[in-house]
Amino acid sequence: MKLPGPDHPITIEPNPRRVTVRFGGRVVAETEAALTLREASYPPVQYVPRADADPALLQASEHRTHCPYKGDARYFSIVLPDGRSAENAVWSYETPFPAMARIAGHLAFYPNRVDAIEEADA
Repeated sequence: MKLPGPDHPITIEPNPRRVTVRFGGRVVAETEAALTLREASYPPVQYVPRADADPALLQASEHRTHCPYKGDARYFSIVLPDGRSAENAVWSYETPFPAMARIAGHLAFYPNRVDAIEEADA
């Protein structure tokens, strides 16, 4: 486990805007309670509360990754009723390291595996 610091800063802040994730013409997630995680030089990531995503569209995957700063991530594919899918498009840190505890219970989406991650005034 590594702690964020000057050499690898990570911040987590509430996003005051409505965040909507779309895939295949469907709203996969929509929330006014997203958290914006900024990590080092990476683009910001919106973490959406799991309760604000459509669980019927998410299928757990066997894929897993490890981040030395956040912990172990599990993945989900988006699967639409018509069969279209986006493999491993969603990840979640079920039990993140203590410094990242705020993202527990949240989902993040790869921008290049969904149609859009939109932000609008709430």
